[in-house]
Amino acid sequence: MKPPTSGYRLPPDEIVEIVDQPPEPSLAFSPDRKKVMQLYRPPPLPPISELARPELKLAGLRIDAELFGSSRMGYSTGIAVVAMTDDLVIPAPASLETRVHGVPEGCWYNFVQWSDDSKHISFTLRSAGGASDPPRGPLELWVADSDTGAARPLLKNLNTIFDEPTWMGNDCIIAAAVPAGVGPPPVKPPSAIGPNVQDNTLGKKAQARTYQDLLKDAYDEDTFQYYTNTELMAVQVSTGEVMQLGPPRLYTAVAPSPDGQYLLVAWLERPFSYNVPCGRFPKRIQLWDRTGKVIHELANLPLAEDIPIAFNSCRQGPRSVGWRSDKPAELVWIEAQDGGDPAVEASPRDIVYTMPADVAGDGAGPQKLAQTDLRCGGLFWGNDDLALIYESEWKTRRSVVSTFAPSKPEQGLDVLFDRNYEDAYSDPGSPASRRTSLGTYVLAMVDGQRKLLMQGPGASPEGNRPFLDVLDLESKQTQRLWQSSPPYLEDTGSLLCDQHDQPIKLEGLSMLLTRETNLETPQIYIKKWPHGPEGESSERLLTQFPHPHPSIKDLQKEVIRYKRDDGIDMTATLYLPPGYSKEKDGPLPCLIWAYPREFKSKDAAGQMRKSPFSFSSIGATSALLWLARRYAILDGPTMPIVAEGDEEPNNTYVQQLTASARAAVQELERRGVVDTSKIAVGGHSYGAFMAANLLAHAPDLFACGIARSGAYNRTLTPFGFQAEERTLWEATDTYINMSPYLQAHKIKKPLLLIHGEDDNNTGTFPMQSERFYAALKGHGAPCKLVILPHESHGYRARESVMHTLYEMDQWLQRFCEQKQGPMSKL
Repeated sequence: MKPPTSGYRLPPDEIVEIVDQPPEPSLAFSPDRKKVMQLYRPPPLPPISELARPELKLAGLRIDAELFGSSRMGYSTGIAVVAMTDDLVIPAPASLETRVHGVPEGCWYNFVQWSDDSKHISFTLRSAGGASDPPRGPLELWVADSDTGAARPLLKNLNTIFDEPTWMGNDCIIAAAVPAGVGPPPVKPPSAIGPNVQDNTLGKKAQARTYQDLLKDAYDEDTFQYYTNTELMAVQVSTGEVMQLGPPRLYTAVAPSPDGQYLLVAWLERPFSYNVPCGRFPKRIQLWDRTGKVIHELANLPLAEDIPIAFNSCRQGPRSVGWRSDKPAELVWIEAQDGGDPAVEASPRDIVYTMPADVAGDGAGPQKLAQTDLRCGGLFWGNDDLALIYESEWKTRRSVVSTFAPSKPEQGLDVLFDRNYEDAYSDPGSPASRRTSLGTYVLAMVDGQRKLLMQGPGASPEGNRPFLDVLDLESKQTQRLWQSSPPYLEDTGSLLCDQHDQPIKLEGLSMLLTRETNLETPQIYIKKWPHGPEGESSERLLTQFPHPHPSIKDLQKEVIRYKRDDGIDMTATLYLPPGYSKEKDGPLPCLIWAYPREFKSKDAAGQMRKSPFSFSSIGATSALLWLARRYAILDGPTMPIVAEGDEEPNNTYVQQLTASARAAVQELERRGVVDTSKIAVGGHSYGAFMAANLLAHAPDLFACGIARSGAYNRTLTPFGFQAEERTLWEATDTYINMSPYLQAHKIKKPLLLIHGEDDNNTGTFPMQSERFYAALKGHGAPCKLVILPHESHGYRARESVMHTLYEMDQWLQRFCEQKQGPMSKL
């Protein structure tokens, strides 16, 4: 009987069992470190009915019109608070939990936050939308007492499209709400009222990548304005009193100052654009006092359709406007001096400005704080004597980190690190942060001196070994406090000894630490150094999470190394099924799952960026699921596309890609664990693009391919894609040679195409797979196209995920597992 061509199907039971494994609760420590919040999560995959709800696609946003919020939000199903005791082990039993209670049945939790004093938990509620649940509508703001769990409502009719509720001090929450008395949404005209006209008769140059979900007409404009128009409300937690701040506008962000006395407010204005998403619409940024009174306007930014497509490009005018985290109320922002175009020679390229809020209304101008010759990527604040500033350049992969004294800007910058950020082995790590009494985070300075705690991945030829160092900023020398040791992969996390604004001391240092092995689930420990780095450390287990996929917990894993024919070192993770024996079971069918990456250095391309001791978490659409089907899996083999100096990597994309694939297959054959006549290649997004190219240009290596949510015709992404900065007209041959759509006549091996019907990722619209399928079919290639209703770039609904796995399993059985005949690759 011919199999059905419609209806959702399930993969084999052994795959369903792994995918349906219930998730453990997520954790959030209270600011005072005395409590832990357990957020209970729903089943891992929602039903397709959730994704099928009406969805507005406007200006790069996807909006749930009933909620006045983003569509497809995740959620929690419950909140519990547990006291941090010396013997606490999480997940905590119900007898130790204080459950948040007093909320209606059939509701979901979003935007859960601790208050800075740890006394309250704020959250939003929305109806689950089932037949017996309350009607769906805008989210409601609630607050719960963290000691008793008693919850009460504060504000209805929230609008969370752009921003979530935020605490301002310990007794006030700022939230955006649907304007009072709002009427019905705009009604789409039954027929067009005229043509849609876009005008560039002035000849202005404005390039843009291939964005999705843009505005198309006046109705879209009005609808966008209707759903994003909000009122800012200040809610007093203790009394429930509500005060409106400012008039209704298209507010996108509100950020209270650390001391809670001021508000930094941003909103969008017309004219809107049909060519770019709303993040580039005209924007105003103002400083208000806590009552909504305007003190100063920091920016009035025009429509930004002309930002160059090159990396390191940015918007003209103030950007990254925010608060210094080490001050009660001091504004800081960055302004480009090159018009936002990295191709323009400029020194400085960026200037950082600052302005205390209490003088902003007196006509005092901003103070120039620092300047950079590369594009400034942000700052990390410590105090008046120390801050870090980050700058980088894409073309050279150069990264510079400098120190400076904010109180003495005339002293300039002192370079701390100047390195190629592709070089994983030279990564010095990132500074640890500490919480302040204002609820912000600043540099964790050791003993109040110019010494920082540095946390890094510790990449090396033997694999990642995360570390914790003390960096002396005066001598620029480091002292190693701790490093992960085999057979574990360990990593330090948040500080637990940063209360009360006291200096961080090495004696009594306390941190969270995660530990895992290739077979053991990651667990969280509390790591302490009671007597400093010279003394013995102590630790205790905080979590005991069960194994998330027990049916294949004894999988075999090895990080393997091999060389490409041009001498570049390659890395991959080879997985074999539990209990596999080469002598007993012989060569296995194999699925290779990969994603190419561009490099400007052969040495960097060949570096090890994995750990042989990392635990293998298996996602809902992971290739590792086929270990349960007795496949070998070569996961993440490096597919480096390298060009040094002024050369462009993609000019030799096809040659390097096929050389990488051939090296991987040859290594599998050398090891004797894979039947090289039964190798499938697959990938998602840019990995799908890779898989299609390999079937076109190296068909002898693979039995079949699987390509999910890819883009296959690069002429449809003419203003750049992935790491390619050049346009189609600047690199025509490269675009054409890289496009498997234009090589469809060469593809003879079976190719399965899967795509979400509502894919909103830049460049990977569903038409890419539809046109590619038509081209393959037109040339007689064995192929199949699966379009998943309601799905975006990644697949979320249980029905969609299970059907994707079903199609993949059927494809592998038919065209990989059952294929016969030896094929030597050596």
